[in-house]
Amino acid sequence: MQHLIDTNDFNDQQLIELMHNAKAFKNQMPSKSLENRLLITLFFENSTRTRSSFEVAAKRLGISVIHLDPSKSSTKKGESLEDTFENLAAMEPDGVIIRHEYNNTPKKLADKALTPIINAGAGNNAHPTQALLDCFTMMEHFSLKTPQELKGKKIAIVGDIVSSRVASSGIRLFTRLGMEVVLIAPKPFMPDNELPKYENLADVIDKVDVIMSLRAQLERHKAPIFEDYNEYAKEYCITKERMAERNILLLHPGPVMRNIDISDEMLEDERCKVLEQVKNGVYVRMAILKLILSD
Repeated sequence: MQHLIDTNDFNDQQLIELMHNAKAFKNQMPSKSLENRLLITLFFENSTRTRSSFEVAAKRLGISVIHLDPSKSSTKKGESLEDTFENLAAMEPDGVIIRHEYNNTPKKLADKALTPIINAGAGNNAHPTQALLDCFTMMEHFSLKTPQELKGKKIAIVGDIVSSRVASSGIRLFTRLGMEVVLIAPKPFMPDNELPKYENLADVIDKVDVIMSLRAQLERHKAPIFEDYNEYAKEYCITKERMAERNILLLHPGPVMRNIDISDEMLEDERCKVLEQVKNGVYVRMAILKLILSD
């Protein structure tokens, strides 16, 4: 039984297959080859892009999707998440897509081996489908045929890295592929790892191929780091002035806080691929569903 808890659940050959299928889907929409499959989505946290993207991807493949609203489920009556999941699994869906505030929830459910689990975001630890669609977007931008060809490319991750599940999954996947990853953030936003760390983007901007901006999540930090978001933006907003004429790919997982994470002007710049990431997310998630549900 194949799960997707984090990107390391897919081996190198599966990564190549995923990216190949995503490209094929983007070039030509497939027939509804999985029309007899059924998915249940469980989103315990808010989501716009990820939930919609999964539902669009599933419907493009002919998969039926049932969304269970946790706020109206029996978990509000005191039923444990595990019992809720076991009851859903007893209905024999072909998979469950879950987002949850706790890092280990998708893994705990996958360990029951009742139905395939796809992690749509967990705590600050993992968001594997975002990492995979970012990988696909970089491959497409640099005209690469396999993920492994990203080896040697340098990416700067900028912002609230310690709070970001996108950064966590991205770091694991990008370093696995041989990319050079550097972190740019104030010290309280930095995770505890061995990657190169800087407080100023200017220190490395002339050496990077990709910048990934992240949402500033000031609400997740107990002690005030900046007086407000504008103070943060003065140091870390990706602006036209900072980018100048450098040929750097600009990514952001969304939601973008305009003029705090990325300026209005840069969001319109051709180097910024935020909307292309959203588009690619559908094709990559189609490829993931095909890999997991085709057997």
